Amino acid sequence: MTIDLTSPGTGVLDAVDPGRGKSLGAARIAGVATATTEHSYTQREVLDLFAITDPKVRSVFLNSAIERRFLTLPPRDADGALSSEAQGELLAKHKALALDMGGRAVRAALDNVGLDVTDVDYLCCTTTTGFLTPGLSAHLIRELGIPTRTSRVDVVGMGCNAGLNALNATASWAMSNPGKAAVMLCTEACSAAYVIDDTLRTAVVNSLFGDGAAAIVLMADAPDTSYAPADVPAGPGGPRILGFASHLIPDAIGAMRYDWDDEQAKFSFYLDPHVPYVVGANAEQVVDRLLNGAGLRRSEISHWLVHSGGKKVIDAVRVNLGLTRHDVRHTTGVLRDYGNLSSGSFLFSYERLLQEGAAQAGDYGVLMTMGPGSTIETALVQW
Repeated sequence: MTIDLTSPGTGVLDAVDPGRGKSLGAARIAGVATATTEHSYTQREVLDLFAITDPKVRSVFLNSAIERRFLTLPPRDADGALSSEAQGELLAKHKALALDMGGRAVRAALDNVGLDVTDVDYLCCTTTTGFLTPGLSAHLIRELGIPTRTSRVDVVGMGCNAGLNALNATASWAMSNPGKAAVMLCTEACSAAYVIDDTLRTAVVNSLFGDGAAAIVLMADAPDTSYAPADVPAGPGGPRILGFASHLIPDAIGAMRYDWDDEQAKFSFYLDPHVPYVVGANAEQVVDRLLNGAGLRRSEISHWLVHSGGKKVIDAVRVNLGLTRHDVRHTTGVLRDYGNLSSGSFLFSYERLLQEGAAQAGDYGVLMTMGPGSTIETALVQW
């Protein structure tokens, strides 16, 4: 198989099998499902539970455009206060939560399309909130009873953009294996990645993220010489994935990163306050490159599913792309109800769009994620 990359970011759209002279059938999203941890908390409840009284920190939490987040708080000590968790305990928490949420999301996504775990031929797992060897994919195969012959990939440490990086790889596999089920899972136990101190740096991070997992099932159409995948709307099985475009911002490589905190003996996530403006300033060029590869204009996109990175990030993207508040309603709704769910946020928005029933055959949609690198990832889909 060869891939024509003359139109940047449209490799999936232009994949061709030279042996048969046919366009390979595009991968399509057949099913989606999400899962969270057990308990959710308002921002004020989190502040009170951790006994945070600093007015500046409280202001960060209470002005985040987030109402509730699903979190797994640390156990209480003998005095009833929330105890501090060591890095080893956080890694164990990540494994337990990621497997629990991830397993439920995968099963539900398969149920949505009438498949069983025994039907899975490819599994790609994405996470940034912890590290495991062997990876989550191996543990899920054992826990869920997925066939041991299943091909697997683990995408670790790429951050909030990673869902689309993983989707690119998963769609390519599905396209090369028409009729077989490929599953992509984003599972983030953000409760297992935090530091508590008196700095505004950690306050911003701790005010933002929540626990959640999202899984999608991809399947590819059979090869067909009679049409190009972009020319025909997807059938009942869900939207076709038509292409991807990426953009790395090297000057902002340290704007979102994990540092090792010697004093706390934990990994500490850092978010540069200029991230929203950096992402916003670079959003147009990658989106326009994605659309130019398919001969489309922004005005022809009916649905925008943008990562719920935070209020300022969403506003910066919306303004720079000329979008309305209605265009990003699912993005802001997910932020309000769940916080930033890292790599799986855009799939929570996608699920809400499906539940709304607004997507019609022939509609185009843009998926967009942003994260460390700094990186903007995009994908073009058509119903």
